[in-house]
Amino acid sequence: MSRRDSFRPNGAIKKAVETRLTFQELKDIEEHRREILLRVSCFRRGHSCGNLDFLLSATDGSQLLYATLLSLAQAELPFWRILLFWSGTCLKEISHDLLVWLTLVIYAGIRVYANYVDFVPDSVELLEGTNVAVLGGFLSFFLVLFVNQTNERFLDMYGFSKACSGRIQDVAGLARTQLPPDVADRLVRHLHAAHIAGYVGLNAIGQGSPYSKEHFFDVYNQKHGLLNPDEMEMIDHHDMDNSGQCMKELCTWCQDDVAGARKAGHLDSYQEKSMHDYILAFRAAMDGLYDYTEQPPHFFYIHFLVLLSALYLPLFAIDTAYAAGWANEAYIGLDVLNGVIVFLQCIFVVGLRDLGTKMIDPYGDDLEDLSVILYVESTLETCKTIMDSKRAFMGMQTLPPVHNVGHSGPASVHKVRRSGPASVHFSTDDQSEAPTVSIESDEEK
Repeated sequence: MSRRDSFRPNGAIKKAVETRLTFQELKDIEEHRREILLRVSCFRRGHSCGNLDFLLSATDGSQLLYATLLSLAQAELPFWRILLFWSGTCLKEISHDLLVWLTLVIYAGIRVYANYVDFVPDSVELLEGTNVAVLGGFLSFFLVLFVNQTNERFLDMYGFSKACSGRIQDVAGLARTQLPPDVADRLVRHLHAAHIAGYVGLNAIGQGSPYSKEHFFDVYNQKHGLLNPDEMEMIDHHDMDNSGQCMKELCTWCQDDVAGARKAGHLDSYQEKSMHDYILAFRAAMDGLYDYTEQPPHFFYIHFLVLLSALYLPLFAIDTAYAAGWANEAYIGLDVLNGVIVFLQCIFVVGLRDLGTKMIDPYGDDLEDLSVILYVESTLETCKTIMDSKRAFMGMQTLPPVHNVGHSGPASVHKVRRSGPASVHFSTDDQSEAPTVSIESDEEK
C-alpha cells in the first residue's frame, strides 16, 4: 500500500490514481509471473535458457502459444537449478523480514559471548528445564493449518476465474451456431466487457486491484471494440474503478440480447434458457470472486500466528544458543551448525506464514498471484476462433441413417416432414427394422 493510497468506508484500500500500474507494467509482471510458474516444466534436460527466445520467435510473438509450447516440456529442473533462483522464492521474502534478522542476531550475540568468557553462567542451568519444543509443535500445527486453508481458498478463486472464461466460451459456441452473426457478435462483446469490468471492480473491496479502467479495460476495449461510445456512456455512471455494478449491468445486457433474439425468432425457448443459464453461471462465478475477496481470513487468526512467531523464534534462538556449550566446551563448528538450524527454523516459520498470507488475495500485483491477463487474453482469442469458424452453417439437408442396435432386416425409408423452421416430425411403422430417414421439403409435398 502506497502512502498516497487511502481507505474506503468499508475498509478496502482505495488506490491513488498516480499509483495505478500502467498496462505495460501489468504485462511485465504477468510475463515474469508466467516465467516463474513454468520454471519446473519449461526446460528439458540438457537445454539452455536460450531456447526460450527461439520458441518465442517461432510462434510469431504469440504469448498464448508460447506458454503452451513451454508447458509441453515435462522434465523437471534439477534441484541445484531450483536452488539458484532468487525471485519468486521464500528466500527473497525472508531476507526482508525483520524477525528473521533479530533471531539470528540474538543467537550470534549469545554464541560470541559464550566463546569469549571462561565460565559457565548460572542461567545455563536454569534454561535446561525449559521446553521450547512444545511451543514449536503447536506453532507448526497452526501454520500448516493456515497454509492449507489459504491454499484451498486460492484454488477456489482460481476455479472461479477459469469458470468465468469457460462460460463465455460456452455462450460464444452457442451464439455462433444459433444466432445471426451481428446478434452473436454483440452478445459475445458484451460478455467480454463484463468479464474485464469484473476484475476492475475488485478495486472496490479487499486489498484493491491493480487493474484499472484506464489502464486495463480501456486498453482491451480499444483493441477489440467491446463497447461503442454510446454503450460506454450508458455505463459511466457506475464508476467502474470503484464498483462491481458495471459488471452486473453488462450481464443484464447479455440477457437482454438473448431475450431479444428469442423475440426475433432466432431462438426457441430451450435455446434461450440454455444461454441464460450460462450467462447466470458466469455472473455467479464472478460473484464468487467478490465474495472471497470481501471476506478474507479473520485478523484475529493472522495476529495470533504473527504473535506466536514473534515469541517463538527469539526463544528458540536463545534456547539453542545456551545449549551449544560455554567456555572450554564451545566449538566454532558446532556454533555454525546450530546457527544453520536456527536459520532453517526461521525459514520454516516465516516462510509458511508469508506463503499463507500471499495466497489470501490472489488478484494483486505479486508474482504469486493469479494470471488475470492470461485468462482475459486466452478467452478473447478462443472466442475469436469460435466466432471466425470457417465452416458456414448451411442448414440441415439430410440426416444420416439411424440404426437401432440389436435389430436386423431390410431398411425402410420413412419421411421426415418439416412443419416449420424449428420443428421436425419423425414417423415409423415397423420398429423391428433399422429405419432410414430423409427430408421432404414443402415443394415435394
